[in-house]
Amino acid sequence: MSFADRITATNELIWSIPLIALCLLAGLYFSFRTGFLQVRHIPDMIDQLKKGEKSEDGTSSFQSLMMSLAGRVGMGNIGGVATAIAFGGPGAVFWMWTSAFLGAATSFIECTLGQIYKEKDPDTGEYRGGPAYYFEKAYRHKAKGLSLGYGILFAFVTILAMSFFLPGVQANGMASAIDNAWGVSPWVTAIGLVILLGFIVIGGVKRIANFAVVVVPAMALLYIAIALVVFFLNFTQIPEVFTLIFSSAFGVQPVFGAILGLAVKWGVQRGIYSNEAGQGTGPHAAAAAEVSHPAKQGFAQSFAVYIDTLFVCSATAFIIISTGMFNTFAGEAWPGDVIFRGEGGLGTDVEPGPGFVQQGLDSVFPGAGPTFVAVALAFFAFTTIVAYYYMAETNLTYLTRKMKNRLVARGIRRALQALVLVSVAYGAVTTAGAAWGLGDIGVGSMAWLNIVGILFLQGPALKALKDYRAQKKAGLDPEFDPRKLGIENATFWEQRADALQGAGGGAALERD
Repeated sequence: MSFADRITATNELIWSIPLIALCLLAGLYFSFRTGFLQVRHIPDMIDQLKKGEKSEDGTSSFQSLMMSLAGRVGMGNIGGVATAIAFGGPGAVFWMWTSAFLGAATSFIECTLGQIYKEKDPDTGEYRGGPAYYFEKAYRHKAKGLSLGYGILFAFVTILAMSFFLPGVQANGMASAIDNAWGVSPWVTAIGLVILLGFIVIGGVKRIANFAVVVVPAMALLYIAIALVVFFLNFTQIPEVFTLIFSSAFGVQPVFGAILGLAVKWGVQRGIYSNEAGQGTGPHAAAAAEVSHPAKQGFAQSFAVYIDTLFVCSATAFIIISTGMFNTFAGEAWPGDVIFRGEGGLGTDVEPGPGFVQQGLDSVFPGAGPTFVAVALAFFAFTTIVAYYYMAETNLTYLTRKMKNRLVARGIRRALQALVLVSVAYGAVTTAGAAWGLGDIGVGSMAWLNIVGILFLQGPALKALKDYRAQKKAGLDPEFDPRKLGIENATFWEQRADALQGAGGGAALERD
């Protein structure tokens, strides 16, 4: 069996029916347990982004959201959506929407847990947190060995995924789009990417946050704006687009009935790859935020799922379908071997990836489509790689935070930075299939560990939500003291509550 075959076999094993069902059912379960907060608390989500706190040690909720979106909005929003439609039909878009709606509740649980169990970096003083931290701390008083082992396992898997498996997908998509648009060799893209990335990642979380705040909103809004222009230029096709998405989502049309299972599989798989709900990546950025109550950042991160999938991914899907680029034919291995056909500037047949969107835009803006997608994807992919590095570094910090020799710990961090740069360079010049296969393995492995874990650890997050609602109902700006809720091992918040009481209730926070 070749290496490529092993990647495919491993990917199919991880992304089998049990994981698809786990993602959807967990999201449905958390939706009921939280009273469908993804609808009920939309005003709180928006309000937190406008009024969030910040400090010398933590980012604001808006900065944290942008850091999170930097990881969410990437190759998955362009190439991922295209491959989902290619292999699962247009109905995959519906299942992406479904996974996003349900995943918003899952994202709240995991990101609130990330806030509850965050701690300060011993070297930089910045806030650190994520699944490894809450897996270790949540039940440390009951099962110390098991919780510590699970946290270490997740940290190792995340470091491997974020520094080796996933960056290659982003780099490959960027190199492919640039090559399609301007004929630039992937090697040239790889070298330029490594130089720029090295400058950002060495600067730490503050530089990452400042970079994301500037780049992410601009690139997302511009991409959505272009998609809306395309959509309304094809205004008469809007009913047909929605009819196609919903009918094929349930196999109503005979030609799509054969791939109903693939529509669900690819829609959920690519949805989670893009919006990351339940994957365990969102809590890393969530923990970096300065808030007075963990639930506040849980709301902000739930909103990130909406932005990623309901806005950016939908924009890609509408470009492809409304421009008539969704023309598939059955290959020898129907229903898996499906390819787009169109009359764009890239030729008749285009392999699954960014070329689908480039060809769709080219049919509306002749000569400009490939260039715009290449530029957009360059920003999308670059900010995502930056976010991946941050998450890898956070988990490395988790593993080394108790090392007495801090010089050795810093040396290990530099080695991680070098590994990310090497993997990015390799990903830019390797084949797309291998890059996507490794990326899916990384996403799936993290999702398995995180979703199973938070199903057991959901209690503190639900208590925090109940406490937030009670304080809001009383007309207060919620403040968090875990001891009042029976939540143990949330050391940071215990110390914060003591400091506030000692200061007579005043908070040394700078509010936006």
